[in-house]
Amino acid sequence: MHSEIERKFLVNTNLWQPKDKGELYVQGYITANAKRVVRVRIGGKLAFLCIKSLVSNITRTEFEYEIPVLDAEALLESFCKKPLVKKHRHKELHFGKLWEIDVFHAENDGLVVAEIELESEEEEIILPEFVVRDVSTDQRYFNFNLHKYPFQEWR
Repeated sequence: MHSEIERKFLVNTNLWQPKDKGELYVQGYITANAKRVVRVRIGGKLAFLCIKSLVSNITRTEFEYEIPVLDAEALLESFCKKPLVKKHRHKELHFGKLWEIDVFHAENDGLVVAEIELESEEEEIILPEFVVRDVSTDQRYFNFNLHKYPFQEWR
């Protein structure tokens, strides 16, 4: 069991541009609600089954297991609710911390979110200049909600 403490921020794309091609992620949800999710994800040549449950606004208990890519493809096709969430993930170091910047596609095109994992909920961080607004507790930006209520439908 692992605890994930994560903060999310909107990205100003006038101040941030990808430094590389990133890695394509395709993920779907077998089940998802505000308190727990069961997710399947393919990222690059690896695939994972992940179970998360909400502990607090930014902390989740997480169980993640690598699975065969062919199994993940079958789960995404047959078991996951549509639409699937598609994004390119870019990993960058800023002020000694790893940031993951997700550029969403398809139904969530136009959304760019930066995430950072923390050691504790109280950890102080220095924000890169491209960070616009903290959306860590805004559930609309949770990936499991982006498959139910895609960003393109918000406008």
